[in-house]
Amino acid sequence: MLLSELLDADHVKVPLSGRTKDEVLRELVELAAPRHAPEQRAAILGSVFQREREMATGLGDGVAVPHGRTPFVDRLVVAAGVARIPVDYDALDGHPVELFFLLVGPESAAGAHVKVLSRLARLLRRDDVRRELRSTSDGAAFMRIVRASEEP
Repeated sequence: MLLSELLDADHVKVPLSGRTKDEVLRELVELAAPRHAPEQRAAILGSVFQREREMATGLGDGVAVPHGRTPFVDRLVVAAGVARIPVDYDALDGHPVELFFLLVGPESAAGAHVKVLSRLARLLRRDDVRRELRSTSDGAAFMRIVRASEEP
């Protein structure tokens, strides 16, 4: 499963307006689930916060991949964004985060969830991809970089 099959320009925000970890997570959930009722978005956000309490998802190198599982989505959903002002995120390397990918999925998609996290980790290990994604001006440009990075 390609990331570009799960993520589209409508679910990418450049720049993110949040200045704190909580604000960014709320903003990403809004991007991921815009048609969900407010109480459902709150539950989705709760699943992401729960995962963050178990272990922070700031991977280092200015990247975070928050994620959660919830019955309020029926398929894997990805949202992404770039913070022009780095956000303190409790990342593994202690540095603030600029590049965010949120993954939310149903409990029944645990295997696919792990595969997407692995694909994201491989993509975001690449310095050139991280640098290009950070410099994008909008969701369409962001998606062009994601698609190009997935080509064999």
